[in-house]
Amino acid sequence: MLLAGDAWRRAFDAMQLEAWRLETLPVYRVPQESEAIARFLAGEAVTREATQPWFDRVKAYVAGGRHVGRVHIVTQPLSDYLRFEFEHYRHNVEAGESVRILDVTNRPNPLRGVEDFWMFDRSRIVLMRYEPDGTQIGREVYTGDPEPFRKYQRIALAESVPFEEYVKGLDL
Repeated sequence: MLLAGDAWRRAFDAMQLEAWRLETLPVYRVPQESEAIARFLAGEAVTREATQPWFDRVKAYVAGGRHVGRVHIVTQPLSDYLRFEFEHYRHNVEAGESVRILDVTNRPNPLRGVEDFWMFDRSRIVLMRYEPDGTQIGREVYTGDPEPFRKYQRIALAESVPFEEYVKGLDL
């Protein structure tokens, strides 16, 4: 089953305890972000207002006792897109999202070959499908055993560091 539009929004709103994401790509080509990325690359800051819809949703989920988190696997040097996304992460963290970074620049990737996914309540999995260049081609509900994804989450959390700690020494 493919998720888009309202069905995608309902996947988040239906979570009882947690929405968690693994991100594995250095670039995500999202058409609605192209102008914002161009402005960022021209030196314009990413303001909280630019991230307000997600900020508000995360804040509401957290206020309601739910947890939103992610781990992004990266290598250095960071792509322009990751530098842009990291500015978003600053606002996500302010809203209450737990953002962590797993840097595999100088070590093996413990999740090599694992694709992007969202996991809701540690039981419902949505596979995020992308072309090699980062263009999203779909979101697919996974109907198999969620245990491998719970294992991926455990590994990602154990091997990553909080976003705030990761960016302390970076010149973004």
